[in-house]
Amino acid sequence: MNYYALLSVSDKTGIVDFAEGLIRSGYQIISSGGTHAVLQAEGIPVMRVSDYTGSPEILDGRVKTLHPKIHGGILAQRDNASHDLDRKVNRIELIDIVAVNLYPFKETVAKPDVTLEDAIENIDIGGPSMVRSAAKNYKDVAVLTNPGQYGIYLDAIKGNLQSVSVEGLRKQFMLEAFKHTAEYDAAISKWMEDNIYDDV
Repeated sequence: MNYYALLSVSDKTGIVDFAEGLIRSGYQIISSGGTHAVLQAEGIPVMRVSDYTGSPEILDGRVKTLHPKIHGGILAQRDNASHDLDRKVNRIELIDIVAVNLYPFKETVAKPDVTLEDAIENIDIGGPSMVRSAAKNYKDVAVLTNPGQYGIYLDAIKGNLQSVSVEGLRKQFMLEAFKHTAEYDAAISKWMEDNIYDDV
């Protein structure tokens, strides 16, 4: 059985070490865009999202991971026979780990010369979708949204943590993930409310 982890991060802190640790633990890595480039440059075996899905990145990168082979692999319930059949028919692999952090919207809009167009292009779509999918299916999938979680989870899957189980970490990370996306959306709506009419 193959084990897959999907890594797609804006903040690349610790991602190389995390990927190396996952490979040592038997995972295959799927990645997109800049994350794929960083991992490949370090000599880490990594599959591009577009190669896995069979669909290219389109619209200047606006659409990369919004694909049934990505979200089906994340959302499939492992003990659901109907989901299992759907996966097999559509050649969807299970994705057990999703490490995603989002486009730097707050950092972008903090710049004094930021435009509405700049702000809009830094609204992440695919990232929050993957985070929410993984968080929804936390019983089967680990969702990691900040680099501080990487080492903890690697220790857990190696059996090196006595204080918390892998299952317990997935639940904890699920709560952190929903908080992360809620804060992200709140920052976008607040900035838009304060600034959008200045650009009209």
